[in-house]
Amino acid sequence: MNKSIWEDVSLPKFPKAKGDIKTDVLIIGGGIAGILTAYFLQKAGVDYVLAEQNEICSGVTSKTTAKITLQHGLNYQKIETLRGEDVARGYYLANKEALAQYKKLCKEIDCDFEIKDNYVYSFDDRKLKKEMEVYKKIGCEADFSDINLFQFAVKGLRVPNQAQFHPLKFLREIAKDLNIYEHTKVREMIGNTAVYDGGKIYAKRVVVATHFPFINKHGRYFLKLYQHRSYVLALKGAIQVDGMYVDADDKGLSFRNYGDLLLLGGGGHRTGKKGGNYNELREFAHLNYPCAKEVAAWATQDCISLDKMPYIGEYSNSSSKFYVASGFNKWGMTGAMCAALTLSDILCKNESAFAKVFAPERGILTPQLFANGFETTLNLITPTKKRCPHLGCALKWNAAEHSWDCPCHGSRFGSDGTLLDGPATDGIEI
Repeated sequence: MNKSIWEDVSLPKFPKAKGDIKTDVLIIGGGIAGILTAYFLQKAGVDYVLAEQNEICSGVTSKTTAKITLQHGLNYQKIETLRGEDVARGYYLANKEALAQYKKLCKEIDCDFEIKDNYVYSFDDRKLKKEMEVYKKIGCEADFSDINLFQFAVKGLRVPNQAQFHPLKFLREIAKDLNIYEHTKVREMIGNTAVYDGGKIYAKRVVVATHFPFINKHGRYFLKLYQHRSYVLALKGAIQVDGMYVDADDKGLSFRNYGDLLLLGGGGHRTGKKGGNYNELREFAHLNYPCAKEVAAWATQDCISLDKMPYIGEYSNSSSKFYVASGFNKWGMTGAMCAALTLSDILCKNESAFAKVFAPERGILTPQLFANGFETTLNLITPTKKRCPHLGCALKWNAAEHSWDCPCHGSRFGSDGTLLDGPATDGIEI
């Protein structure tokens, strides 16, 4: 359980760091965001090292549905409402550039890259029409289409010429010649010096690409982010869909094919809360594809920001030469590329066209801020012996995945106390 179809690929192995190391840039985190940042820095001739506590791509990068698209549900109308038309346009242009970079790189990499149209569908046409209005303002090409995924037609908003691929085949090639240390866990940051079990890494600049930022004393990410789980079934013998589809409702279903497999996603919920999980997907599959066979099932975890946009740039105003990439809001493929392009520009040129769009220290007074604060307060005062070592919130048992989950910030622990997901940096005693 929880092994994706991508994980059968053999990835390159890298040594464990030893002794003290000096570098211009330290990247912490060996997922797609960290690896792509390292790739662009290496192309630019920058001295860097990447430190990964386990093995590269062993976290959420291997659990994606691997859709590369600038269409992110109904995000653009939300962004326009919260931050205005110019920011919505900047977000569109950044993701358009991310898509273009994938298309360029994948020409030289055998990674099952395919051009596909992307669709957001809804049972409420008004939501789609409002999103289209924003598309017209920012210059995004789209049209309306009838979608026949169900026993009846629904309306969809189509953005053409997006893409899908095999993420680990892609990253196998991207990462193979990079300066990476695996099994090198950063336990503490003292200024820009990283302390790990074998020594220290002295860096002039640091990029934290650990999915959820693990340093609490800067940036207030414990207030600005929460984590959300979603689930995927790989079904053989189900329908073939010509494109990538996602429900406009956050609790809806997503569809894409990989070869002869249908990847059915959904069942999502805030980490530590109850939700549809695998049961919701299996009930749907049993009803709609009774002859299909389930060949794989996995879950993933996404960092959700306050305004549905990533945090990319300076970690905080008080942390000099310290940078972050997080909060990709279920769109980790283009989000990671946006992060890599933006951060490499900042590190190489001291500027980026999208720095202001993604600046982490932007305003945080949103309804989600108060929801996050309430959830944290509630779980801090909940009486239980099992507490998350990150900030002390009460852990909840996840029966679907047999894990202890933190509703505050999304840390997860196995039934034996082993750390599964951060921002916690150590396991718990059971």
